Amino acid sequence: MTATTPPCQRPVADATTPFWRTELHKLDTFRSTEEPPQECDVVVIGSGYAGVSTAYHILENNDFPPSIVMLEAREACSGASARNGGHVKPDVYYNILKYTKKYGAEAAASFARFEAANVLAVKQLVEKEGIDCDFVMTRAVDAYLDAEHAKATEDSYKELVRIGVADLGDVQLVHGEKAEKASGFITGIKDTKCCFSFTAAHLWPYKLVMGLLSKLVDKGINLQTHTPVTAISEQRDSEGRWTVTTNRGSIRAKKLILATNGYTAAISPQFHEKIVPVRGICSRIVAPDAAKVSRLTSSCSIRYGKGIYDYMIPRLDGSIVIGGAKPRFWHDLNHWYGVTDDSKLIEPAKDYFDGLMQRHFNGWEESGAYTDMVWTGIMGWTTDFMPYVGEVPNKPGQLIIAGFSGHGMPLICLASKAMAEIVKGSTFEDTKLPFIFKPTMERLLSTENDILGK
Repeated sequence: MTATTPPCQRPVADATTPFWRTELHKLDTFRSTEEPPQECDVVVIGSGYAGVSTAYHILENNDFPPSIVMLEAREACSGASARNGGHVKPDVYYNILKYTKKYGAEAAASFARFEAANVLAVKQLVEKEGIDCDFVMTRAVDAYLDAEHAKATEDSYKELVRIGVADLGDVQLVHGEKAEKASGFITGIKDTKCCFSFTAAHLWPYKLVMGLLSKLVDKGINLQTHTPVTAISEQRDSEGRWTVTTNRGSIRAKKLILATNGYTAAISPQFHEKIVPVRGICSRIVAPDAAKVSRLTSSCSIRYGKGIYDYMIPRLDGSIVIGGAKPRFWHDLNHWYGVTDDSKLIEPAKDYFDGLMQRHFNGWEESGAYTDMVWTGIMGWTTDFMPYVGEVPNKPGQLIIAGFSGHGMPLICLASKAMAEIVKGSTFEDTKLPFIFKPTMERLLSTENDILGK
């Protein structure tokens, strides 16, 4: 595939409504003050998981907290953090051999360890702060339906075992006749050739973010929703402050944090064609009488082939959140690559989820399960599939935590904790971040584009 990435646009109004935003928090549309402050210590651009969690960690155990202003173009947590699958699913084996060949064994292993650690970190955060967000620890299952893809993945896994790169103690591989039954534990995914399972979690992401945000507002953070940033000064002024211009005036700040994911390049052009907006589609499926169907006990991904999969979580209310639908639209870049409009559905995929449970899950054929809601969301995919976490090159005091390539839920908790350490004065190397997350000029100058296979 080839493509020219169009100029990145800011968030559009009237986005599709995801299930996660059906119970709105009192801070959903909120301004701490009638007008934004003209000065502060730190401006955080973006009120999703990355921005809110970073601010949370900046204030955590801080005897001399900085003044923080959080700017949001639309409603609080209205972007990707409220539009994903609610899946805290680490990559502990799938891409690790590829990363080993590209970055080296230790870098690949550190990536896998970092993702696995995030699952427990989210659990600890939810428990510490008492956030009611339907958090559930579970097993994630990757079910492979294509024989060639299954064999290739098994071979890669066996090579990982042989070279001892990553800790695979939590990963279980089941293949052959047992795979279909094991793929759903109680129910099974039809035609499964092999499956891998490992520890993961799922939750209500909007409630997690808004639970943290409410605590930040109580601590004095100035939240300004419906305040899109239109520009950032090219350099700092004589007092070492960045000027952030919004539709409601300008703010001067000692430090600014780009927690803008897919929309980053709209206000920070150096990330054009480095963090690419990618539109995805997700749904909620309801069974009229959940008690009569085979109960799902695991979250899972149904892998149809290399890079083509659906992901799903079973909800505590008996419904199922499923996203993906790539077989319907991924061949046409116009539907997803460089797209920032989440106000429209992806037309070829809008009815994809109808009958999905009946097609793929044993015991669901007569369930009457139907698609209750469908929505779109904008992810920020990087051209090397690694997030940017740290100081922006050649921009002192400007930091970024963005570009999670649709994989932010098992990365952001600990990435934002490290980001907060950098804001407080630590170097990137002082943190526990994998070195492949560091923003560097080498990454910004690279013409590599793994999204398109270049």
